[in-house]
Amino acid sequence: MQVIQASKFKAQCLALMDEVAATGEGILITKNGKPVAELRSPAGPRPKSPFGLHKGLIKITGDIMSPVDVEWDAMK
Repeated sequence: MQVIQASKFKAQCLALMDEVAATGEGILITKNGKPVAELRSPAGPRPKSPFGLHKGLIKITGDIMSPVDVEWDAMK
């Protein structure tokens, strides 16, 4: 992995992003000799939202909104 100072990265940012996209090799960005960021490729697709994950797979039978006529013993 290539290591580069933050000041040099700032001056060559767009060219370095193109280089990472072309080669797939990441770049470690340092400030005062300490790693502060990493530039790598590819960014990849965003994960799917969990909402609607089971759409069409679950079937609701009966009334799910009315109270249940079963006494709970949770308060004992």
